[in-house]
Amino acid sequence: MQDTLVIIPTFNEKENIEKIIRATFSQKKAFDILVVDDSSPDGTSNIVKELIKEYPKNLFLQIRKEKNGLGAAYIHGFKWALERNYEYIIEMDADFSHNPKDLVRLYNACVKNGADVSIGSRYSKGVNVVNWPMKRVLLSYFASKYVQFITGMPFHDTTAGFVCYNRKVLETIKLDKIRFVGYAFQIEMKFKAWKHGFNIQEVSVIFTDRTLGESKMSKTIITEAIFGIINMRFKGLPK
Repeated sequence: MQDTLVIIPTFNEKENIEKIIRATFSQKKAFDILVVDDSSPDGTSNIVKELIKEYPKNLFLQIRKEKNGLGAAYIHGFKWALERNYEYIIEMDADFSHNPKDLVRLYNACVKNGADVSIGSRYSKGVNVVNWPMKRVLLSYFASKYVQFITGMPFHDTTAGFVCYNRKVLETIKLDKIRFVGYAFQIEMKFKAWKHGFNIQEVSVIFTDRTLGESKMSKTIITEAIFGIINMRFKGLPK
């Protein structure tokens, strides 16, 4: 068992899942991996089950019966990690939009630089996004600026989904009271960590849009983020 768990949520990621798992295990630092699969009909979980035979001590699988949001999948993974002795828990997408080579950089920001939360940031040093159409780049960039303005959070990439948490952050945040399940989940987690006074640092990364599989972004997810953040800021959320 390693000190760090990488949580990879999946739904129909058969094209990517084996590659991302092997890429993660090939890094200079050793990580454990938990795949949280939402009963993918394409057989994603079956691929993971076969790989577990190869990595029985470091690769784990949790299959959820229903697909009810990215946030719910991550919370499932967070609780699984907290039941074990992991000191650091990292969120990472399965589609290579997050580069596994940056895992060590997020880890080092916490271990060596004292961060409680390290964010793989697309916008801390300009705009580091590859293969996105300009419309989506602008939407994402200004969404982060909008969240900064509404919440007061001082981070450039408030919507980032490539994040490393010290376990004490997840133990402090009441996971059962997280309200958002889509795009806004990432914002809510950062907002609560910030409100609790945790040390949050950004690590500049290059985000590359998926080349295989289909994006899970939808208008409902974006709407939740836009209007949910106003509610979060002005009505407040339980810590």
